Amino acid sequence: MNAAPADQIRLLDVQDLDVRLQQLAHKRKSLPEHAEIESLTKDLTQLRDLLVAAQTEESDCAREQTKAEQDVDQVRQRAVRDQQRLDSGAVTSPKDLENLQREIASLAKRQGDLEDIVLEVMERRESAQERVAELTDRVSSVQSKIDDATARRDAAYESLDGEAASAAKEREVIAGSVPAELLGLYDKLRGQQGGIGAAKLYQRTCQGCRQELSITDINEIRAAAPDTVVRCENCRRILVRTSESGL
Repeated sequence: MNAAPADQIRLLDVQDLDVRLQQLAHKRKSLPEHAEIESLTKDLTQLRDLLVAAQTEESDCAREQTKAEQDVDQVRQRAVRDQQRLDSGAVTSPKDLENLQREIASLAKRQGDLEDIVLEVMERRESAQERVAELTDRVSSVQSKIDDATARRDAAYESLDGEAASAAKEREVIAGSVPAELLGLYDKLRGQQGGIGAAKLYQRTCQGCRQELSITDINEIRAAAPDTVVRCENCRRILVRTSESGL
């Protein structure tokens, strides 16, 4: 294949821009905010699960407290009715009086036991409420950190995407001036050789594979016409000759 030396030089410019585009794409994928957001999101998921558990516990305690308070109220009302009967003098039988007094005493003990249960449930509910408040604050804090990291990531995206768009436009312009056949070979090799399809021959060394060419290869390149597209015998990339090639 033949191509004007100037076209081959422009191919190096295309290659430089392709490398830049690869670097920008890699940087976009490797932003530190990605790992930060991922880690924070895991923390947030765990905290939300804990928060739901704490809220469920608080809700259960609330229902338990309501039930215990209703039980206390029922026992209290019954004790009041019994005490009113006792105080009214309506019960005159000694046996009935003894039974009524015994029931009032039993209700008083039952009320005391139930009130202890209410206090124990209230303490558990208060502890659950404190846990809910603590976890709510922690969820809010982690969410704020995620929002901040996301904003920084998006700002980095905008900057990198702007650079990439500029480089892509420049590549389009330069590649448009390179002969289609030469550009096609370059693109093919770039796909096969890790993104590097053309390399400068610098001081008898291929800058694509970093291997120094043999004397035989150098002599062949030296003898080739300026418009001949030469290839590296080691990596098969397009070798572009310049005044620094050492020929």
